Amino acid sequence: MSSDTDRDDHSRASRRRGRRPGGADTRAALLEAAREMFIEQGYDGATVRAIAMRAGVDPAMVNHWFGGKESLFTASVSIPISPSELIPHFLEGGREGIAERMVRTFLATWDAREGGEFMALVRSIAGHETAARMLREFITTVLFGRLVRALDMDRPELRAALCGTQIVGLGMMRYVVELEPLASADHDTVTNAVAPNLQRYLTGELSGTGSS
Repeated sequence: MSSDTDRDDHSRASRRRGRRPGGADTRAALLEAAREMFIEQGYDGATVRAIAMRAGVDPAMVNHWFGGKESLFTASVSIPISPSELIPHFLEGGREGIAERMVRTFLATWDAREGGEFMALVRSIAGHETAARMLREFITTVLFGRLVRALDMDRPELRAALCGTQIVGLGMMRYVVELEPLASADHDTVTNAVAPNLQRYLTGELSGTGSS
């Protein structure tokens, strides 16, 4: 009898130390571990292997559930877009139309979700440094930073930050503050107003001589 009990105890201990099964709990564990690692290490510093180790799962589960580190990051920040899909779309059709495509894409995504989870992140920024850091990583590294570097422009960090002021600012005013008439304006009106300045941040000349 005692040997059976010992085996049961050993089995339970092994399950606690071992990897999780590949079910929905694995996805939740990965998201929780990813948020912690991205906050602690930043996007570049957090590796798939380290995230999986913290979650207690096989690293292959990251690809199984999310398709890779980038998608895991966007899911952990609750951003309903995939930069790996958006950036090629933005770059299609020439440099001069990038800003218009960006604004229309974000408006369509946000409107479909009435602001969505990303706006919940924006609302939390004022009181939570972790949310602010995650959003900074998204702006400077995952989306806008990659886009500006793909364009091979000077001062990429500054350009990425300026893009953030336009897109995040637009989202905040339209969906969080609900500032009229912006909140109810149609996509053409908003795009025609915002895209020219965003285009300058992406590909135009920035005044001043400082370097990023």
